[in-house]
Amino acid sequence: MSQSPIDTPTARGYEPPKTVQFSVFLDNRVGRLLDLLEVFDHGGLTLAGLSVVDSADHAVVRLLTSNSDLARRLLNRFEHACSEIDVVAVELQEHQSLTEVCEVLLAAELNIHYAYPLLVRPRGCPAIALHTDDIVLAGKILRRRGFMTYGENDLGDNAPGSGLGEAI
Repeated sequence: MSQSPIDTPTARGYEPPKTVQFSVFLDNRVGRLLDLLEVFDHGGLTLAGLSVVDSADHAVVRLLTSNSDLARRLLNRFEHACSEIDVVAVELQEHQSLTEVCEVLLAAELNIHYAYPLLVRPRGCPAIALHTDDIVLAGKILRRRGFMTYGENDLGDNAPGSGLGEAI
């Protein structure tokens, strides 16, 4: 009697917590950033990270939110041209530093393409968003070395320590 292999969740490879970054393209005109940010007001999500890269005629605004599905719908509804990519959101606890994060990733020969701080502190510690050559490997190595990584659900009202998603 032949038996087929059992596919269990623990047999699958590591997947880092999902954190989707939106890169929104804006003309470089007065008020365009405000227009974009107003899309997320009263939207039922938290704007968790923001970075603006400016040039003479346009800007690229990188955004992290607590709900990428809702953010995607809002951006489409208000006709904002954007792309999306996964990033690693890493917490820096009191005994950890950004230098240490860089050393850990360098030891694995992973490049950091860009980084920016988060606007939220889910557990009261600073956090940073990183785009690397391989976010799965980066997340796995950082977690193995004792760093906390966040998923988008950790960046909003359900975040540990926010007080909003906790039972009274």
